[in-house]
Amino acid sequence: MTDTTPAVTREGTAPTTGRKPRGEYAKSKETRTAILDAALEVFAQSGYRAGSLREVAERVGMSEAGLLHHFRSKSALLMALLDHRDNLSRSRVDFDMPDGVEALRSLAELARFNAAHPGIVELYCVLSAEATSPDHPAHDYFKNRYMSVRTSVTGSFERAAAAGRLNDGVDPARAAVATIALMDGLQVQWLLDRTSTDMAAAMHECFRSLIRGYDLAGLENALDVLDAHAGADGETTAASGTPRDAAADATEPDA
Repeated sequence: MTDTTPAVTREGTAPTTGRKPRGEYAKSKETRTAILDAALEVFAQSGYRAGSLREVAERVGMSEAGLLHHFRSKSALLMALLDHRDNLSRSRVDFDMPDGVEALRSLAELARFNAAHPGIVELYCVLSAEATSPDHPAHDYFKNRYMSVRTSVTGSFERAAAAGRLNDGVDPARAAVATIALMDGLQVQWLLDRTSTDMAAAMHECFRSLIRGYDLAGLENALDVLDAHAGADGETTAASGTPRDAAADATEPDA
């Protein structure tokens, strides 16, 4: 699943004490990225509660104290990791685009991207299940995330409805809830058996049942190209100083 909420500065991350030299900053950023990649593997495999900072640190070849220099607590590392995951999703799905159908197509294609990065899927499924407990550090994160995603997907369906693209009887809000439930359920089935389903294909199939002309993206693009060429031809004729009517008159014999 994807998110459209902006990344928020999390409490608990190590404070900066001044501007670092360029080389030192780059090295620190590289180290933080390596820690996040290792944390993704550990938390995806073991969950947040069972996964340990020591194991994360060992995977990047540093001590636990060294890791805590970059992330001051385990919960701070978790929040940074979730932000990291959401940034990957936001880079692939733009729910603010005017064409709601196109936004939903990109959401379906996000499932294809996720299938190529199973650690992301594992992380989401494990942590979202754990976070149903109110005392989990990511409980509020996932609660707010689902609210944000429902709002974004509903907006895409509403824009599709305004364009006359939704099938009769489709309610944007209910369609959004069903879409999120489908995507989450597909991820669990896929994790249990990678051959059981093609997540992206299943998402596209769902949208075909809700949206008129869902598969017309290729035709729409071709028509856009033709319109652009027609506009360019019109501009060329006008620039030549021989409008079509005048050219036609010039070929007619005198009475």
